[in-house]
Amino acid sequence: MRKYLSAKDLGKLTKRGRYAAGPNLYLQISEWGTRAWIFRYRIDGRHRHMGLGAADLLTLQEAREKAHAARRQLKIDGIDPIEAKRAAKHERLLAGNRHKTFREVAHDYIAAHEDNWRGDGSRLQWLSSLEKHALPKIGDVPVGAVDVAAVLSVLDPIAREIPETAKRVRNRIANILDWAAARDLRPHDNPAKRPNLLPKRKRRVEHFAAMPYDDLPAFMGELRQRSELTARALEFLILTAARPGEVLGMHWSEVEDNVWTVPGERMKGGKPHRVPLSERAIELLAGLPREGEYVFLGRRTGAHPHPMVLMELLRRVGRDVTAHGFRSSFRDWAAEATAYPNHVVEQALAHAIGNGVEAAYRRGDLFEKRRRLMNDWGRYCSQPAASKGEVVTLRA
Repeated sequence: MRKYLSAKDLGKLTKRGRYAAGPNLYLQISEWGTRAWIFRYRIDGRHRHMGLGAADLLTLQEAREKAHAARRQLKIDGIDPIEAKRAAKHERLLAGNRHKTFREVAHDYIAAHEDNWRGDGSRLQWLSSLEKHALPKIGDVPVGAVDVAAVLSVLDPIAREIPETAKRVRNRIANILDWAAARDLRPHDNPAKRPNLLPKRKRRVEHFAAMPYDDLPAFMGELRQRSELTARALEFLILTAARPGEVLGMHWSEVEDNVWTVPGERMKGGKPHRVPLSERAIELLAGLPREGEYVFLGRRTGAHPHPMVLMELLRRVGRDVTAHGFRSSFRDWAAEATAYPNHVVEQALAHAIGNGVEAAYRRGDLFEKRRRLMNDWGRYCSQPAASKGEVVTLRA
């Protein structure tokens, strides 16, 4: 029978190492002199080590009793002591946090991340999709109890009708559950990441509906006749070939010397972008009220409009196009009606440079060339609408 060191012998040890103190039990002394009890065992062909506690808080007899209990789990019950310890810890944590619902954790997640999102758009999209699809189904479910069935109750009703929304909602639920697990509010198993939750579908490229550039002068004339601020925002968006979120989140402080500098946090590429303003764009800004930090004011005081206001305006005036599609109108005009090089137009649209070598050598932003381009675009958009002519019948 193997003889193990006594408490007295163990107390004399100071050298770094691991010393047998009982069946599968060892006293481990670190290089810094700290002393701890370790339960060492073998399972599924691999060695594992489980800490039992600090030697200054746990006597040798107490450590042997804990090691004996772990050996019983391993030999008699066939349970891995480390996994059993983790499961017990999770159960205790879950028991103390069962009042935390998915709704509460979702709002906590959004509050923790919204400062890193671009403007209010991402926050509103998160809230809108969760409040419409997820929270009515699982909002009051304890976050630790959200399982595959709960996730499917959200996804199944929308998976085929609005598959892209279902994909986004699934990803948002998965992020929230991961965040909750990292804070020991639920187990680390993430049911929203299980395979085959959503039906497979063929990928298709969908383009933003755009207005032919030939129709733009007449449409811009219509916009100028409208008095609402949304019409000014849409007109400015067209004149600058910018994205809706870049325009609607615009601050007065971003305009200086007839140049609008969009900060990186509002740009798709994450980098600041300088936009030379045409004469009409400058005139438009000069006619706007200055009642706060935002150029285009929303319905709520101190807030900018939601991107949907532009779509609502286009629907009111009977145009089946998107606000983002006007960038395509600008792109088509530049390619078909001007001689500006492609790379100047791409820079005006703030598109990323796909070629790595070209990106390395092109360090400037072609600002002066873009200024001429945007002035020409502004003049084109502001010109009187071309007459369509009149069809007459010729007599023989």
